[in-house]
Formats: sequence, structure tokens, C-alpha cells
Amino acid sequence: MKGSRTKGTTTIEVGADGVALITLINPPVNALSSDVLNSLKDSYEQALRRDDVKAIVITGAKGKFSGGADISSFEEIQEGKVNEPKPDFVFSEVLGDALEAAKKPSVAAIDGLALGGGLEVAMACHARISTPTAQLSLPELQLGLIPGFGGTQRLPRLVGITKALEMMLTSKPVKGEEAHALGLVDAVVSPNELVSTARQWALDIFERRRPWIASLYKTEKLDSLGEAREIFKFARAQAQKRAPNLLHPIVCINVVEHGIVSGPRAGLYKEFESFQELVRSDISKSLVHIFFALRGTTKVPGITDLGLVPRRVKKVAVLGGGLMGSGIATALILSNYPVILKEVNDQFLQAGIGRVRANLQSRVKKGKMTQEKFEKTMSLLKGSLDYESFKDVDMVIEAVIENVSLKQQIFSDLEKYCPPHCILASNTSTIDLNLIGKQTKSQDRIIGAHFFSPAHVMPLLEIVRTKQTSPQVIVDLLDVGKKIRKTPVVVGNCTGFAVNRMFFPYTQAAILLVEHGVDLYQIDRVITKFGMPMGPFRLADLVGFGVAIATGMQFVENFPERTYKSMLLPLMQEDKRGGETTCKGFYLYDDRRKAKPDPELRKYIEKARSISGVAVDPKLAKLPEKDIVEMIFFPVVNEACRVFAEGIAVKAADLDIASLMGMGFPPYRGGIMFWADSVGSKYIYSRLEEWSKTYGEFFEPCAFLAERGAKGAPLVRDLNF
Repeated sequence: MKGSRTKGTTTIEVGADGVALITLINPPVNALSSDVLNSLKDSYEQALRRDDVKAIVITGAKGKFSGGADISSFEEIQEGKVNEPKPDFVFSEVLGDALEAAKKPSVAAIDGLALGGGLEVAMACHARISTPTAQLSLPELQLGLIPGFGGTQRLPRLVGITKALEMMLTSKPVKGEEAHALGLVDAVVSPNELVSTARQWALDIFERRRPWIASLYKTEKLDSLGEAREIFKFARAQAQKRAPNLLHPIVCINVVEHGIVSGPRAGLYKEFESFQELVRSDISKSLVHIFFALRGTTKVPGITDLGLVPRRVKKVAVLGGGLMGSGIATALILSNYPVILKEVNDQFLQAGIGRVRANLQSRVKKGKMTQEKFEKTMSLLKGSLDYESFKDVDMVIEAVIENVSLKQQIFSDLEKYCPPHCILASNTSTIDLNLIGKQTKSQDRIIGAHFFSPAHVMPLLEIVRTKQTSPQVIVDLLDVGKKIRKTPVVVGNCTGFAVNRMFFPYTQAAILLVEHGVDLYQIDRVITKFGMPMGPFRLADLVGFGVAIATGMQFVENFPERTYKSMLLPLMQEDKRGGETTCKGFYLYDDRRKAKPDPELRKYIEKARSISGVAVDPKLAKLPEKDIVEMIFFPVVNEACRVFAEGIAVKAADLDIASLMGMGFPPYRGGIMFWADSVGSKYIYSRLEEWSKTYGEFFEPCAFLAERGAKGAPLVRDLNF
């Protein structure tokens, strides 16, 4: 198109040996955009026409074969910008066939990445040579799709049906050596020998010294039809069990089976047809949105576009060795940061170090870490009972209990003992950072580093900035977050920040429904069926009632007009029910932590109901599943709208990532704001308005939602966020 920017290309060089080297070029991962695929087709046809070319090698520029299809192509189709399939979506029937059926052999020289369409290009060649560290995979299911460039047909014929289904359904990559053992690649060589080996291999095929193999027609790795049907049956059962709400894993299995039963040509047609349907599905739209939202979390307008370079953080101190502090320390030492863990007495300190050791030993037990690596990693952790060793730390993360005066005292001490450049971070989950740093003169270096439990496992890092926090400190913490393999979301300062504030109404709505007559265990079942890892009551048990009540008090103080006040949790806590740690909460727990309903719970609900002065609503006693989902999640959407409208989140997509990684909102629904827009602002507004008249202010729609809902306008999708 005139004036449009080309997205990638290929080059062709013909050597004296008669081998044409075609190189894919589209930084950073040589994605297969339409431009790259059209250029590849042109280069390939040129190589076939030329008399001085005997054979062809395809490789990628700068040590990466190809990261797969250009995801923005999918987005264009989903948004209706492209009606007909683009050239890249008919690859398997055009370019794939051209490679495989050509009169000149082609060999793929794979280094770095061969993902998705990249691996599918390689599989259409007559042989594949790889480096040991190359990663090969078909991760399309992560985007709600199936491989669309012939992968569903060629992979089973190269590695067998069982392994092919495993690779596609789990999206896990295999490295060069394993790929060789599986038959996916033909040889493994060092990077500096890769292209020369591939050239020789291609010539050997041309001169018939090696077999000329079209992977689409290989059969020796395929099981008998009877055995294959059993494999497909088992795979379907597993997929349904793992993800009952997802259709595309079943579609993938069906397409592979169709090719095995009806032949590879029929399989390619079925793959193409199914891909076209899936790319326009709600699930794929949601997962593609998440793909781009994840990439956008490190871009913060007015911060990351200032040209600031992250300062090197060489040493970190963690205050508090409880579950959170020890988890944070574990995450840091796993990424080679030397850490000082401070506690108030030796007993607490040894317990904290013991927790870190247990976290690492768990990795050793699972085979994820060698004993030697364990010792080396543990040696990065030093214990302390005072601030003397804080004089050369570059960052401190405070992770003590949620007590305002204690945190204020700690930050005053830190200002005295830490160097002037030291980042002063708090892991508080709800307390206003301005309150924490009130007694200091260092507001410009105070920042929230809110991890989620368990901190060494959960992927989200909520970076909380105040109006005084220096951009340099934010850039520094973003860099640390990346190095410890967390997904950062930068948010503004308020009670509960983004995740806890958005999701505070989640448990409150559930308690409101229970007090009005909905079965507690039914709520958990319905919400789990919706796609959450667990329901609100099972989650409250896991977190512990102490934390839930402390968090609740912050909201009662700061948002009294929209807090549903219930005595249910305090009444249960009075009876030594604290959740999973006490083996009694909303559920009873055995020694394997298996939860089962408790019939005694009824008495606490009835007592809480009488204190609240609430009567059972007969309409709610038989509430349909759809209404339960809406009454639990629409208040969450309402609060998320407030968070967005107040500028606590710069981008609505950040709230989607926060909801996924902080609370387990199902990614195939696209995150809380994306899902809300798919439901519709007008409908959400009308339902909340209706419930607020019956059940009070808790459900009252906020001004932003009321304004968007009145117009029937999308909540965020037309705001360029």
C-alpha cells in the first residue's frame, strides 16, 4: 500500500556451491508478517527459477529463526479491518506446498527461536538442522488458536501423535537435543557450524546422498488407526478436565484426528477452516488482547519515555522474614541479588531464613535446581538484627505486618541508616504510601513494591507511585521486576492500590449474597465454573481471616459509603476459625489441606444475618448461575471503573493484567475491563442500578460507569487505552 511501512523482508544469496541462502529479517524475532511471507515466496520462487541454484537453506537473521506469525495480523482480522484471509493465513496451502513439492530441496537452519509459524515453515522444508539451545514450539493455543500453517498435520508425522498433541496443547517448547531425539530436527550442531552444515545437508539431499522427505506424507511415526482413536479420546478427556470452558483445545485435537483419518490434504483444509473460525472467536480476541496488554505493562507514559537508564541495584535488604518477606527474599536471590534479611529477634530471623531454605529445597526436590545451585543461591542471603549492614544497600523492601505506626517508624529508621540513593519500597497491600512515609523527608524515593503471595511464585508486581515518587525510582524498580521475572503493573497511590481495591467488593458481594439467602458453597462452585481458580470463600480461607479483616478495616475507614458491613468473619474468628491455617474456616480441612463443606457454618450465617438485620430474600435463594456471576463481578467492574477514572491505572489494559495475575481472573475472558466491555456498559449499569435500589449503596454505579452506561458506550475500548 502506498506510504505504508514494510514490516520485514527476506534476502537471498547464492553461493559458489549452488545453495541459495534465504534469510528472514524482521527484528526483533523475525516474525512472519505478510511482507515477510510474500518476500519469502518471491525469494523462494527466484531460487527455483535460477539455473545456478541446486538447493535452498532458510534461516533467520541475528541468531533467531522466527518467532512465528505477526500477532497484529490476528488483531486486524478480529477488529474487522481485514475481511478476507491475508496471504499469511493461506500459507499451508500455498507456500508450504511450494516448499515441500519443489524440485529443489530446502533445509531449515534453526537457531534461537522457531515458534508457531516459524516452526511450521521449518517443518515444510525437507530437513531441519538446529543448535542445541534453539527452542521449537507451536504455542498458538495460548492465543485461542490452532497452528494454521500446516502444523497440525506435519508435527504428528514427525514426532508421533502423542508428543505432537502434548506440544500443541501445552505450548511447551523443546530444545535442540530433545527435538533431535523426537525426530523433529535431523541434526544438532553449534551456532557457528549451523549454516555450513545446513548447506551441505541440502546438497546431500539434492545429490541423493540423504533421503528427500516430505514431512506431510511421513507415516512411520503414526500409530494404528485404533490406537490413534484411543489417544484422541484420552486427549479430549484431559483437555475438558483441564479447561472445561475452552473450545480451541478440542478443535485442535479434532483437526489432528481429521488428518490422520482422512489424510493430510483433508487435514490441511480442516486446519485452515477451523483457524478462520477461531481467529474471530471471543476467546481468541481475549487472549490476543492479553498478549498485547502484557507487552504494554512496561510502558508508562511520562516515565519510561523520558530516556532514563535504570541504575544498577547491586544489593537489597528485606525487612521481615514472614511469608511475604521470605518469599520476596527467595525471588531476589533466585535472580542473583545479594539480600540482607532483617528481623527483630534471632528466633524470627532463623524462622525467616528457614522459610527461604524450604522454598529453594522445594525446587531441588522437583528437579528444578541442583544441590550445588541451591548452596550457591542460599549463600546470597545474610541475616541481620540491626541496620548496620544497610549502609551500602541500593534498595530496601519492607514486608512487615499491616500496621501504620510500625511502618512509619521503620521508614524513619531507613532514612537514617540507608545511603541517600537507596530506594525505599514497601510491600504493603492496602496502606496509603503517603501515610507510611509521612515522617520522612525522602518521599521522592518511597515506592510500593507489592508482591502477591507466595511472592517467589506469583508473577505480578504492583509498583505503586505517589505524586512525589521520582521517575528514576520507578524505572529502577521496573528493571528489578523484569530481572526477577515478574510482570510489573505501575499504579497510583490509594487505599488498596489496583488489585486489592478492585477486588475488595468480590468477597463483600459474596457475603452479602449469603446473608440474603444464597448458598455459600454454590457461590464458590459457580465462580470456579466461571474460570476463577477458586471461589471467594475458599480464597478467604487460603488468605486467612486475620488478613481479610485487617484489609477490610482499611476499606471501612476509607470507603464507608460502599462497604457492606457484616459480622460473619469476626464471629467465625472469635470461635478460633481463621481459615486454612486453623483447619477451620468456611470449609473444614484435613491434614492434606483438602477442603470439605461444614454444616455448622449455618449458625454463624444466621447470627451474622440477625446482627445485620437482614432477612432472607426468597428471590435469591434460587438465584440462577448467571445472576450469581453478575452480582459477584459487576461490583468489581464498578470499582475497577473508579480506579481507572481516578487515574490510579494509566491504562485499562493494566487493570486486565492486574486482575489476571493478582486475582486469577480467567485470561480467556480478557481481564476484568475487557470482559466488562464484552458484556456491555449499559447492561452492567442497569443491573447495578436495579440492585442498589433493593440492597443499598454497595451496588450503586459510579459516575464513570453511569455516564458510559447511559450512552451504551464501551467502558474503555474507544478511549485508546
